[in-house]
Amino acid sequence: MNSSHDILIIGGGTGGIMTAAQLLKKDKTLDIAIIEPADTHYYQPAWTLVGAGTYNYEDTAKPMKDLIPEGAKWIKDYATKFNATENIVETKNNGSIGYKYLVVSPGLVMDPKQIDGLEESLGKGVVCSNYTDPKHTWEVIKNFKGGNAIFTQPTTPIKCGGAPQKIAYLAADYFRKNKIDSKVVFATPGSVLFGVKPIRDTLTRVVERYGMVFKPFYAPRHIDAKNKKIIFSYTGDDENQCVTNESKEIGEKISGVANIEVPFDMLHIAPPQAAPKFVRDSELANKDGWLDVNINTLQHNKYPTIFGLGDVAGLPTAKTGAAIRKQVPVLVDNILKLMSNQEANNDSYQGYSSCPLVTGYGKMTLAEFDYEGNFTPDPKLKQMLVFNSAKEHWRLWMLKKYGLPYLYWNKMMKGEAV
Repeated sequence: MNSSHDILIIGGGTGGIMTAAQLLKKDKTLDIAIIEPADTHYYQPAWTLVGAGTYNYEDTAKPMKDLIPEGAKWIKDYATKFNATENIVETKNNGSIGYKYLVVSPGLVMDPKQIDGLEESLGKGVVCSNYTDPKHTWEVIKNFKGGNAIFTQPTTPIKCGGAPQKIAYLAADYFRKNKIDSKVVFATPGSVLFGVKPIRDTLTRVVERYGMVFKPFYAPRHIDAKNKKIIFSYTGDDENQCVTNESKEIGEKISGVANIEVPFDMLHIAPPQAAPKFVRDSELANKDGWLDVNINTLQHNKYPTIFGLGDVAGLPTAKTGAAIRKQVPVLVDNILKLMSNQEANNDSYQGYSSCPLVTGYGKMTLAEFDYEGNFTPDPKLKQMLVFNSAKEHWRLWMLKKYGLPYLYWNKMMKGEAV
């Protein structure tokens, strides 16, 4: 074994940095190491705004070395394998690294191979994605001359489940403001626009305002970039599938539930996403390939000295930075309890997540919810004079564009409670 640490963290993203910073605030003598190969840390929530031309991409990036908390060791490497019974993580270049307690927070990975034709076409021509290259998305929207603008997402879990429709609303607003004749289509494998009813009601009105075409039960299956066609499979009941007037208006051709062909003049897609392979193929994963942790304590269900959080965790809530903000204090408390020979019995994480749903330039609604899908708005919003965050509000847009990035870099990344 090359080295060993009291607490080993895999991942220098939101979860990893926040965890290290909060632990060191509690006890600066802790021996903590972070395994992270990247030189740059991105504030990805702003990529939606980058894709709409209203945020600088460069402002979403900071050097990783500036974010690793003082007192934590940075192991610039890739984790490749777990040996949980021996308390060891294997790495690409640094060999075996031991630990007393392990925090797994490497995020997720894009897996475009799951959709035929996506890997070859993504980021080229008029096929774009804020998930991989938001600057290209803005170029595609800016250069769009009219026709079908398709926005869609896969059947897999994705980070920030609302992101594929946020950019659709911004694009629809941009096209309307610039008098571009377009049919904006939002197609999703799901059954509704959003699971939380007060938010769904607002988004339904937004879709109507822009004259958008909403296609539920549509799962992208094949991208034909050369001929500018996307093939969907229908995920609902066969009897619910029908050709409507709007289907004809967008040139849709239906021949069976697995062959719904729609032409596009631009296509924005969230690629399929998965846990990193070293997690997916490990003894730490659940049957769906995500890290198998208790949904309230964030402790691994099989290995008590292992914890996980963030996008990699198999939690039945949205994968967002806001969720991590509430997960970290619970995880930190439980690790410190174990280190003091107490039980890791803090089970107070109830699935809180948040999705700032931008609905146009200068407009936003804020979805906050728990495992049960309850709408749980933060009482602090009233201090901003926002009394109903399920409604569109310009103050929420200001929070998204200015307030949240400030809190992220200056509070969350420094281990302060937000």
